[in-house]
Amino acid sequence: MRKVLVICGPTASGKTGLAVACAKKLNTEIISADSQLVYRGLNIGTAKPTEEERCGIVHYMIDVADPKDNFSVFDYAERAIPIVNRLIDNGKTPIICGGTGFYINSILFDFAYGHTGAYCAIRDKYNALLIERGKEYIYGLLQNVDPETAEKLHVNDTKRVVRALEIYEASGKKKSEQNDELIPKYDYLAVAVNYPREELYKRIDMRVDQMFECGLVDEIESLRANGVDENCQSMQAIGYKEVLKCLKNGDNHSTMCDIIKQNTRHYAKRQITFFKKLPNILWLEPEAATPERIAELLNERQ
Repeated sequence: MRKVLVICGPTASGKTGLAVACAKKLNTEIISADSQLVYRGLNIGTAKPTEEERCGIVHYMIDVADPKDNFSVFDYAERAIPIVNRLIDNGKTPIICGGTGFYINSILFDFAYGHTGAYCAIRDKYNALLIERGKEYIYGLLQNVDPETAEKLHVNDTKRVVRALEIYEASGKKKSEQNDELIPKYDYLAVAVNYPREELYKRIDMRVDQMFECGLVDEIESLRANGVDENCQSMQAIGYKEVLKCLKNGDNHSTMCDIIKQNTRHYAKRQITFFKKLPNILWLEPEAATPERIAELLNERQ
């Protein structure tokens, strides 16, 4: 079976740097699996790797969508899977790097999230209802049509709630009725860095502070001036939605920063919960998360 390396885990756990080091070691290329790095112009708030941080390693699935566009898991898989296959055909071990679990699963496993693309009109309708009626209302809609999926989602996970409603309306089938059995398409090694929770939270706080120092508010003001507002899917990302709301309310930068730190910590906890369910994932202690060790683990899978 064809081999793939996955470097995943929570935000601020050093995935990008580790992936670049592994790509150098393995002489290969990286496919980003981050739902916000796909958007052009969202650089600071997404911690998008700079050219210097990429160290000459080719990165795919970054800056592939306009920030006013909707971009679904289906859209991601449609573009990313051919890249993975091409790298394998060329004798390379593709590195999938990111923290968006559904993106990673869409590559690794033989299912397609309902085989339903992004139906913009349907999604726009539910996003408008979200703004007009609130998250509890759209969550209630999902409970009515697909209680099994609703039970698996938190009311605050509005992006996936809207996506489940979109799938139901576009296909006539519940998301819970789709075949979500995890049938691997590749022989993959998945690793994540297992930072102690308090240390991870310190890394998150440091990253958010750096984002503000690097001009996060100015970046969002520029996007807003170009018509990218709170109704755009890209602006639902942590960091962006909080700043937009605080700017609207007249809050200061300190308040924005504290809210983003808190929401990012909550998001990291959800990521950890998600990836703990990924079959055969290895959680490496920070000192063991080296390209040499990961190369050894890959060789052991021969």
